[in-house]
Amino acid sequence: MRSTDTEILPSACPLDCPDTCSLEITVTDGKVQKLEGSRLNPLTEGFICSKVRRFGRHLYGDERLRYPLVRTGTKGRGEFERIDWDSALELIAKNLRTTREQHGGEAILPLCYGGSNGYLTQDTLDARLFRRLGASRLERTVCAAATSRALAGLYGKMPGVAFDDYRYARLIVVWGANPSVAGIHLVPIIQQAQQAGAKLVVVDPRRTPLAKKADLHLAPRPGTDLPVALSLIRWLFESGAADLEFMAQHATGSEELRTRASTWTFERVAEVSGVPVEDLETFGRLYAATTPAVIRCGWGPERNRNGGSAIAAILALPAVAGKFGQRGGGYTLSNSGAWHLNSAALANEDEPATRAVNMNHVGEMLLHGEPPIHHLFVYNANPLATLPEQEKVRVGLERKDLFTVVFEQVMTDTARYADVVLPATTFLEHHELRRGYGTYALLEGQPVIAPVGESRPNYQVFGELCHRLDLGREGEPESPQELVASLLAQSDRGDELRTALDDPGIAFPETGQNPVQFVDLFPGTSDGKIHLLSEALDREATHGLYTYQDDPGNQQAPLALISPSTSRTISSTFGQLVRRQVAVEMNPNDAQARGLNNGDSVRVFNASGEVQCKLQISRDLQPGVAMMPKGLWSHNTLNGATPNALAPDTLTDLAGGACFNDARVEIAAL
Repeated sequence: MRSTDTEILPSACPLDCPDTCSLEITVTDGKVQKLEGSRLNPLTEGFICSKVRRFGRHLYGDERLRYPLVRTGTKGRGEFERIDWDSALELIAKNLRTTREQHGGEAILPLCYGGSNGYLTQDTLDARLFRRLGASRLERTVCAAATSRALAGLYGKMPGVAFDDYRYARLIVVWGANPSVAGIHLVPIIQQAQQAGAKLVVVDPRRTPLAKKADLHLAPRPGTDLPVALSLIRWLFESGAADLEFMAQHATGSEELRTRASTWTFERVAEVSGVPVEDLETFGRLYAATTPAVIRCGWGPERNRNGGSAIAAILALPAVAGKFGQRGGGYTLSNSGAWHLNSAALANEDEPATRAVNMNHVGEMLLHGEPPIHHLFVYNANPLATLPEQEKVRVGLERKDLFTVVFEQVMTDTARYADVVLPATTFLEHHELRRGYGTYALLEGQPVIAPVGESRPNYQVFGELCHRLDLGREGEPESPQELVASLLAQSDRGDELRTALDDPGIAFPETGQNPVQFVDLFPGTSDGKIHLLSEALDREATHGLYTYQDDPGNQQAPLALISPSTSRTISSTFGQLVRRQVAVEMNPNDAQARGLNNGDSVRVFNASGEVQCKLQISRDLQPGVAMMPKGLWSHNTLNGATPNALAPDTLTDLAGGACFNDARVEIAAL
């Protein structure tokens, strides 16, 4: 009998989640058998989410791309034949060269959005290639654009409260986040805090698992987080609970913020948001009276026309109430600002002043862009499943004069429209460096298995394309080891970080893994103060910062459709593994008013498109709100359309972000 060779190897999860888990991978005879959490990252504590535990199905499943493909049939049908890597790369290089010569570099559009990527998988050799080609620049605005801009404007990207320190808070506010499905390691910490007497407030349009266990749940209508936050700010000032001394010392713009919040009484906000006056007042009194108090601000409040101002108003609350300076007090949004490592600098090429394409407008650009896009290179993204105005994207991908490359791990909906498909490695098959944006951790992952089939890592493929197009330069970092070394060299602590990554295998920022805001962390603004009314943000905001824009619904489309993450999908990653039909959920009162019953086949529609699916009646949603999950693929609905077909390509008030939660629909029986 042949003996088996089993190893347990370390790795680090790069998927789009704030926790950045440390992993232990069981490998037998070169094949992954099991993924488990390790205790190297203190937050991981030995357990991981079900999505990553099932990663082997993604790694070895039937949809996994194992070798390059070239299209043989009509776009969208997924008809391909196998070719070798040399032929595939030569075909791509030839088209890139021809496109630039005949139409100019701006006719090339790289389309990527890598929430599930580390430093080496995006903005290194890929940026080098497309910058030197003079390609159009992609504004990656489909997620976190408005939140990032608001945070930078108010606090200069000051990192937030470490998740571990939530155990010290006496009040925890979870606003527009659902850690039960995205960032699960915060949940037991919140539970420990509750057991120790902490109060929990959840602000979310639906009853999430944490909302069901909260002391207070506010369910504002989507798009109304801004007036809710402004009403709390108004009440803090008017009731005398605002910390005027703290603001005088550490902030600017407090009086202007007070003026702009002054018209938002609890009564007016209750009418606009649907949150009862008594709940708003209870929240205000609880927040004012409790210290330490922490706000976990998620990305949900940004996904609408008021998104940037909403995030700014939420983040202003701990400054107005004086909640900083204590362990467990302040806010957490993204902690990526703790690291000052810039992978794009490894491109060795400044970003050219070429045309910028907002990611939310890709569908429109593919159809009507001037100059037209003739070469689309898709990697680290599945635009047909993730971008708004899905039908525009689909029709654009069908263009006969568009040459599309999709560089992917599995056969996505988008890949079926490609001219050439390239197989990409997963994080278990290539070298990666990953920072946390929730946890304060930097982790390095080495390959634990050989690439499946003929799949290759991003840095190898883009480096090869640079050379084939004569865009490489001698001595530039290209190997993963060279890229990591160059990246760490950007830090004054580079040698220290390298040593820590080697042993024990994890590094922390200079402030440590549990810094305290206004003790160890301070605003990164030009004057070191909080800009409660940032002049830059005020100029950039569509109608001025903190200005509320009315609900876009009408009689033809009265229901607000939201598309949150689930326990199976945070983005469209792993969507090929979710084979079941997915229902639209709605409140019983809304269903009754339309004569609909649980399990009915329905059409969810507006002027942009229509999704046909089953109906699920849910008391977890407020009247006027419907829900379909984020990250669906065509096989999850009756007609192949997903909620993105109903999402507008309008933009947030700051930074041109996506307005998925501004989708307004009607639901009727099929």
